[in-house]
Amino acid sequence: MRYQKEYQEKLTTAAAVAAKVQSGDGIKVGYFTSKPVVLIQELAKRHEELKDVLIVACSTAPPIPEVIQYGDSFTWWDWHWSKLTRALRQYYDNIVYGPITYHMCCEFVRNGTVNQGRQTDWCWQQVGPMDENGYFNFGPSVSESITSFETAKFTCVEVNKNMPRCLGGNQEGVHISLVDFIVEAPDDQMIFAAPEIPEPTEVETQLANHLIEYIHDGSCLQLGIGGLPNALGNVIKNTDLKDLGIHSEMFVDAYVDMIASGQANGSRKNIDRYKAVYTFAVGTQRLYDWMNNNTNLATYTVDYVNDPRVIAQLDNMVSINQALQVDLYTQISAESMGTDQITGHGGMTDFILGSQWSKGGKSFLCLPSTHTTKDGKLVSRIVPTFSPGTCTSVSRHLVDYIATEYGVRKMKAQNQWVRTERIIEIAHPQFRDELVKAANDLKIWTRTNKID
Repeated sequence: MRYQKEYQEKLTTAAAVAAKVQSGDGIKVGYFTSKPVVLIQELAKRHEELKDVLIVACSTAPPIPEVIQYGDSFTWWDWHWSKLTRALRQYYDNIVYGPITYHMCCEFVRNGTVNQGRQTDWCWQQVGPMDENGYFNFGPSVSESITSFETAKFTCVEVNKNMPRCLGGNQEGVHISLVDFIVEAPDDQMIFAAPEIPEPTEVETQLANHLIEYIHDGSCLQLGIGGLPNALGNVIKNTDLKDLGIHSEMFVDAYVDMIASGQANGSRKNIDRYKAVYTFAVGTQRLYDWMNNNTNLATYTVDYVNDPRVIAQLDNMVSINQALQVDLYTQISAESMGTDQITGHGGMTDFILGSQWSKGGKSFLCLPSTHTTKDGKLVSRIVPTFSPGTCTSVSRHLVDYIATEYGVRKMKAQNQWVRTERIIEIAHPQFRDELVKAANDLKIWTRTNKID
C-alpha cells in the first residue's frame, strides 16, 4: 500500500502523544462511540504535571474517562449529557454542560468557540483502520469530525479494528495527510454498544399507536433518543406502510427492521433518494454489525443532516422527539428539571424547524404524562409552570404537536386558551383538576373560555 510508509512514520504510542500535551491546551475528542480510550488513559497519568486542560466531548459513553477524577488538572465539557455524564457530575464538579444547536457544531469548531475563541490545540478521535486510499473511517460518528481534523493544531487517531465502516454521504473519514500521530487500540477494544433493547413499555406503545396515525406512505422520519423510537418501529412493522424515508441526526436500532423489510426504502425522498441519512449512530452491537459497509445508508456531517434548510427540502417530514416536561403555556423542557441537567438539546430545534418548513411536514414533542419519583410518588410531567432553574428547550412559538399516552394535540398557531385546554386534555386524569385550577389562577384558561 502506498500509504503504509507514512503510516509507520506517524505510528506512535498513546503515552508519547499524551506527553506532548501542555497546561492550558484544549483537546477536542471524538463524540459518542468515537471517544478515544487509551489516549485519555495516558493523559490522566499526567494529572500531577498539567493544569487547566480543557477536553471537549459530547454524550460521554463508557468507559469512564479517567481524567474526570482530577479536577485541578482537567475540565470535561460535554455538549450533550449522557446517563454516564449525569452520574459522574454527582461526584465531580469539573464536568460542565455546553448548550448548542447541533447543526451549528461545525461552525463552533471552525471558529474556535470550543476552545475559548482560540484554535483547538488537539483533535483526538477513535477511527477504523486505514484503507488502501489512506482514509480512516469515522465509523458511526461523523458529526463534526472532519472539521476538527481540519482546524486543530495537532491531530491523532486511535485506530480500532472493531469500528464498523460507515459509508457516505460525504466526509465520512479523514485522510492520513491530515493526521499527525497514529495510535493503535488493543485488539479487544470494542466501541460502546448498548445492551439489547428492552421491550417497549405500555406507555411507549400507547404513544406509538397515537403517532402512527400521522405517518403515511412516503413520510420521511426522524426519531430521537429513548424507548419511543423502538416502540414506533414495532408498530410500523405491523402496518402496510411503504416507501418511508429516513433523515435523522441519530441512527437507532428501530430503523434496521424498517429498512430490512423494505418499508423504508427512501424512494419518495426529494434528496438522497434510496438512502437512509444520519450523522451519528448509537445502539446495540447488532446495529453496528448491520451498518458495516451497508450501502442502504449514507452518513453526512451534521451541518448537512441537521441544517433546517436541508430538512425542509424533504416533503412530508415527520420529526418525533421526546421531552421531559411541558407547562400550561406549552413551553417544552427537554434537557433539565430544576437545576439538574439531565441531557441536552442537541438537534431538536433543527428538526422542529425543518419539519415545519417541509411541505406536509409535522413536528411531534412526546412525553409520558407522569413519572414516579425515587420515593414512589406519582407526579405529573405536565406542570403549571416550570420549577426555578428549569431550562426552556423549545419556545411555545415553535411547538407544533404535543403527544402523551392520552393523545396528540396540535398547538401550532393556537391561542393560549386553546393550548392550555388541549394540554390538560392529554394530562394524566389524576392531575387534570389541579391543572384546571392552576390555569384559572394563572388566568390563561377559565371554564367560560371552553371551546367545544
